[in-house]
Amino acid sequence: MTHITIRPSAERGHSQIDWLDSRFSFSFADYHDPAHMGFRSLRVINEDIVAPDGGFPTHPHRDMEIITYVMSGAVAHKDSLGSGSVIVPGEIQKMSAGTGILHSEFNPSSAEPLHLLQIWIIPATRGIAPSYAQKKIDEAAVAGRFGLIASPEGGEHAVELWQDAKIWLAKLAKGQSADFDLSPTRGAWAQIARGAVTLDGRALSAGDGASWEEAGPVRFTATDDSEILLFDLG
Repeated sequence: MTHITIRPSAERGHSQIDWLDSRFSFSFADYHDPAHMGFRSLRVINEDIVAPDGGFPTHPHRDMEIITYVMSGAVAHKDSLGSGSVIVPGEIQKMSAGTGILHSEFNPSSAEPLHLLQIWIIPATRGIAPSYAQKKIDEAAVAGRFGLIASPEGGEHAVELWQDAKIWLAKLAKGQSADFDLSPTRGAWAQIARGAVTLDGRALSAGDGASWEEAGPVRFTATDDSEILLFDLG
């Protein structure tokens, strides 16, 4: 049986201010835990709930792949490349900070909270030119199985990553199962974005993470309608 390490949702770091409620799977900002500094090139998974009209004012980043996955609501994005867009559920957004970029992210709604996952992946190469990408997820490709939404090659429905990393998404209805076969020398991190599943018989629910580094297949079975983000890392 594959050795799987669970990162329970309740043990994540937590920060709350008037407009932002955040949970941190790994050390971030004022939350520091030497035992949870990231997993391979995966550095940040923050689950953020942004109040209506709230948001992150313009701030800098560099040398990081920053991915946004919206659970509900919408993100209004602006950056120093001139990109301006709104990201909604069913889309994947990536910003390569590279040599340096300024951006802001706001909840454009005055009534509805914004619920999102903010993901950072350390790039394989420092000092690349900053770039921005936003793609519509192929819903048929992720229904009941794992479909690719980010990779080094990118694609019509997948953003390009400057790292030997792939992000897969599965949306499972209650009772459905999906298998994932990890290749040798790689590591996997699964983040349960919504719902509840079993992973090779281990119960996981929304906010939980799980990692493993043994080659071979594992099986996710949904005990409720669920969304799973799976990071396949070199």
